[in-house]
Amino acid sequence: MIDSHCHLDHEPLLSDLSNVLKRSKDVGIEKLLTISTSFESFARVKELINRDEIIYGTIGIHPHESSKNIITSKQIVENLNENSKIIGIGETGLDFYYNNSEKDKQIASFKEHIDASIKTNIPLIVHSRNAEEETFDILNEYKNENLKILMHCFTGKKEFSEKLMTLNSFFSASGIITFKNSLDLQETFRSIPMDNILIETDSPFLAPVPKRGKKNEPSFIDYTATKLAKIKDISKESLIKKTTENFNKLFFDLK
Repeated sequence: MIDSHCHLDHEPLLSDLSNVLKRSKDVGIEKLLTISTSFESFARVKELINRDEIIYGTIGIHPHESSKNIITSKQIVENLNENSKIIGIGETGLDFYYNNSEKDKQIASFKEHIDASIKTNIPLIVHSRNAEEETFDILNEYKNENLKILMHCFTGKKEFSEKLMTLNSFFSASGIITFKNSLDLQETFRSIPMDNILIETDSPFLAPVPKRGKKNEPSFIDYTATKLAKIKDISKESLIKKTTENFNKLFFDLK
């Protein structure tokens, strides 16, 4: 089992990392991808990937941080070349719900990340909230570049997923699929082919039922896997096997 998106550099995970890792391994997690959101975050990610063999990292600037953290494609590529355990670009994308950064800064940052992904053939981890049309339009500009796209914590409409499928995107399910009010999202994931699905926690955020309201952690991915297997009407073992294969195919080209 693989947690394709967590934030180990956030509290309370960072200060309790040894126990977090033990609980992760106890439920069968073999890889954790800890996500960069700012320059400060990336500095912590670079340290974390050396703490345990199961921890991998990314380089990227979250759309919330794109006004304060200006990054170029060149900077991303240079940092990717420094460490083989930095295996993803992001999270990047658009968040027009909070608008913590100006829209034009978010778009410019997103395009720098996309350019780096094209140059390196490293997967692009995309955050999209209240920006479905804009997110797709930008990604579609690069439809002939064979981008490796992972829609993190996907909560979009079914129509959005269908459009993204034309770009061969992958979709990561978070604990949100366990929420009682997520019936539309559950239906969307029911329609997405298993070949295109990953799982994640986005911890310490979005703890799944029955842990909702608590600080999330990677070991809680077990609840998300259980729920997604029910949604897809397959065994939990099959769900875990396939999502693990999908992660390794996307990030390591392992068939």
